[in-house]
Amino acid sequence: MAHRGRLSPVGAPTRGTTNPNRLRRVDRWLASSPEVTRLLRSASDPLVVDLGYGASPVTTVELARWLRRVRPDVRVLGLELDADRVAAARSAADPPWLEFRRGGFELAGTRPVLVRAFNVLRQYAEDEVAGAWSLMLSSMAAGGLLVEGTCDEIGRLSTWVTVTASGPVSLTLSVRLADLERPSTVAERLPKILIHRNVPGERVHTLLSALDDCWAAAAPYRTFGARARWLEALRALETQGWPVLGRPARRRLGDLTVPWSAVEPA
Repeated sequence: MAHRGRLSPVGAPTRGTTNPNRLRRVDRWLASSPEVTRLLRSASDPLVVDLGYGASPVTTVELARWLRRVRPDVRVLGLELDADRVAAARSAADPPWLEFRRGGFELAGTRPVLVRAFNVLRQYAEDEVAGAWSLMLSSMAAGGLLVEGTCDEIGRLSTWVTVTASGPVSLTLSVRLADLERPSTVAERLPKILIHRNVPGERVHTLLSALDDCWAAAAPYRTFGARARWLEALRALETQGWPVLGRPARRRLGDLTVPWSAVEPA
């Protein structure tokens, strides 16, 4: 892997909490997203960085498995600020396809085409998010994609923003339908850039309120299962004029993707 000089890691250590399959929802999305698959398949150097994987390398190992379905020669690099976590992770390495190194938002001097940064920015102030995004994107290969988000401890509720050098592109909400009481429960796991914006007058609050209303109105569909109810709620949301993106297969799994303009902070 190429280095761009000796760079000091940038960032603050995370709690390190992780569990197997915690990031399965975003992994599954990455492996099926037309944008991501096109990016990986066209890359001359298909390097992916998993930033802040935590106390265990398990979610980085899982990411590599998912992405190999898209491109078998993908290379995944797990980065952590904590040297002890890096040392512990190296037993799971498979050079050059899966490696672990100390690094932060500067991406350890590498030029990946894709960065997954999950549960990393929750501890930062909202006004620090844009700077972290900018540093990561400036370190990536041209045309690279940053996927930055948050999830609960076992991956039932998950959200992420896709970001390019031109700015945020979309927001995805992903929920385990079997456990869902109301869609706005996912608000507690919104990305840092939005989590404090779930208040009246902000677009993300309006979206979640509308989704809750559609979910409530779709209650008769629960006879056919939570998935049928969710799909009816999304159909009603579209009818109201909300720009619902993504393929039907993703919606069936509990995903809702909207363009960033639909939730951009006021």
